[in-house]
Amino acid sequence: MKIPQGKVTNALVIATSAIWLTLTLGGYQDLAAGAGGFFPARISGALVLQGALPAWLTPLSAVLLHADIFHLAFNMLMLFYCGRFVEAAIGPGGLGALYVVGAYASAAAEYLWNPGNVVPMIGASGAISAVIGCYAMLFGQNRIKPLGPIPARAIQIVWLAVAWVVIQGLIGIATWGSMTRIAIAAHIGGFIPGLLLARPLLLWRYRRA
Repeated sequence: MKIPQGKVTNALVIATSAIWLTLTLGGYQDLAAGAGGFFPARISGALVLQGALPAWLTPLSAVLLHADIFHLAFNMLMLFYCGRFVEAAIGPGGLGALYVVGAYASAAAEYLWNPGNVVPMIGASGAISAVIGCYAMLFGQNRIKPLGPIPARAIQIVWLAVAWVVIQGLIGIATWGSMTRIAIAAHIGGFIPGLLLARPLLLWRYRRA
């Protein structure tokens, strides 16, 4: 299968990778995580950080920060593959909007899960989860039939959402007690908008054509 071109996808991958490399070579990763990571406790008012970016901006800055090369590589691989297909379907503007919505939705989910958390959430996983959700809706094999008055699309959204929650739950169980903290709530929070916005963004693009 030929992977489509994607200008916005490429730009996100290049910019995120360049930022990680610059911060790593300069030894600024910890400083960047403190200044640009998303702290749920800042939203609840339990934590005040001097010199950090405004709390409302950190869901976006956090997606540009990654803990290590493995964290970065996995996220960028998923974005490179799914993002290009999604961008080809909903357009560059649609992908950019979806990425931003995914970033904020994942941060909101992380806040709702643990509003007092003082550990910064970094990484593009939540925003990319929105892209994956959209990819699943647009390119998954749709063999689901309507259930009475419930349309097939609604059943597909619920089914994919449940499957994603189960997968994330299993990841959480597998990594329980390890030093690696995975933002499971953020992954779920980002995935849901991807499911819900796939068709509206597709229609929005082609209605403008």
